[in-house]
Parts: sequence; structure tokens; C-alpha cells
Amino acid sequence: MTSPLTDTWLAGPLTSAAYGWRLERRDGVTIGFTSHDRDVEIGGLHYHASPGMEPSAISHSLGLESSGLEISGAINHAAIREDDLSAGRWDRAALSVFLFDWTQPGAGQRHLTSGQLGEVTYSDDRFQVDVDGVASRLNGAIVPQTSPGCRAQFCDADCGLNHRRYTSEHRTGNVAGDRIFLSGGTLSETDEFAYGTLQWLTGRNAGLPAPILSNDGQSLWLANPPFFAVEPNTRVQLLQGCNKTLAVCSGRFGNAVNFRGEPYLPGNDLLTRYPGASG
Repeated sequence: MTSPLTDTWLAGPLTSAAYGWRLERRDGVTIGFTSHDRDVEIGGLHYHASPGMEPSAISHSLGLESSGLEISGAINHAAIREDDLSAGRWDRAALSVFLFDWTQPGAGQRHLTSGQLGEVTYSDDRFQVDVDGVASRLNGAIVPQTSPGCRAQFCDADCGLNHRRYTSEHRTGNVAGDRIFLSGGTLSETDEFAYGTLQWLTGRNAGLPAPILSNDGQSLWLANPPFFAVEPNTRVQLLQGCNKTLAVCSGRFGNAVNFRGEPYLPGNDLLTRYPGASG
């Protein structure tokens, strides 16, 4: 809850305020940190004491400028490990930063900023992360740009297909670099998972997505080898893919009505055509 500007714990001559950070990863894992030197519990979430975590100056304005918030600190807690940062577990995690009274954590919060974690950099035992605020969403294109290929993501709202129809669960066998062998069954069609996604369900890679380049009847090739070692019998979820051409959208999926592209729109080479030009 957000307290009014007349919070008594901020109005006195001496305050006992501390920072709180609430982080929620895309896989649902949620953790809290506080600049206080002791752990506290706020709203049912345990906030770990992390005095080494420090936010840069947080500024607010009536405009839409980015606050330019950065957070830096020591990688000194098991919840944030260097290998998880490298693997991308914390990419685009939702962040909320607030002040609270550490003598009475349930008395209220003063919300400071929120957004998503952007680029994470680290060296030795320290990390630094940029925070993209709500206004950063306005940096994208206002309207879609034309393209010969489909701009929709496979099975999203624009595509209109039901992802459950094209999703299957398997278990891994051997792993050789970027090639993943599957056990307990075969894939029904060669390259049906090309441009698709593998989601690790168990093991060290659990929660991480991996783009698929191609597959045969027994195995598939990932764009990159798994970040962590894969044990046999690891559960994975596979989502088929689409190469975003009208031919595949229409012929394989029967979904040309939802094709989000302009395959027959003349390209820039039309400008070079004139009477007498070769080709």
C-alpha cells in the first residue's frame, strides 16, 4: 500500500527509513532486499538485509523523461548469483523500489519508482543494472512497419493460434553441445520445431527459454548450447515454430487470414526500374 504524503514516520525530525527492493522474475520467482542491516518482512515477503545494494539518485518530473535509475551492489546473496545473471534469469525482471520505516515495516511504504531490469553488467563480486521505467515503452514504433514476413509472434494474440495445440512435453537423453537428444518418443516431422522454443522445466536451466534452429526425428539443435549442464531425463517443453512466411502460415497452419505482413508489397528495388533498365 502507498501511504499519503503526511506519513508520520517521515514527518518527524528523526527518521528511520530504509530502502526496499521487490524483484519478480519472469518465471515468477519473487524476492526482496532492503538497505537495512537486518531482515524484515513486509506484506508476507521476506526482505533480505543487503546494505551493499545502493540506488542512484531517483528523480521525478511531470514529463516523460527516464529517471535514469541505476542499482549497484555486491553479489553477496544466494538469490542473485553471477551464473544466473549470465544465463539471463534476471533479464526484464519487474522491480519496485520504495521507502519504509524499519522500526514498523507494516506502517506503510513510500513508492519511489518501478520498472523492469535492463542491461546487467558485473565484474568481480559487484553488479550494476539499469532500470527501464514505464516511459521507456514510448520509445517503440507507434505503428507497425511494413515487412514481407509476419510481424506476429507464433501463437500470440495477433497470430490467433492456440499454443496448446503446438506444445508438447519431452524428456532429454544425451546432450552433445547444442544438440539435444530426446528419450521416450520421436518427433513427428522434420523441422517442425525450427524457429520454435525449448523451455527447460527441471534441472539447473529450469525456467530458461532456448531458441530452436532445427530438428530431426530424434533430436533438435539449439541456437546455443545450454548454459548449465543437462542431466538425462530432464523435462522440457517444446513449442513448434513458424518461419513467418505466407507459404508456411497458409499451407502448414491454415492461418493466412491472420498473417501480419505484406509479402506482395513492392520493395525498394522498384525505384530503380525504368524503361531500358536491365533486369
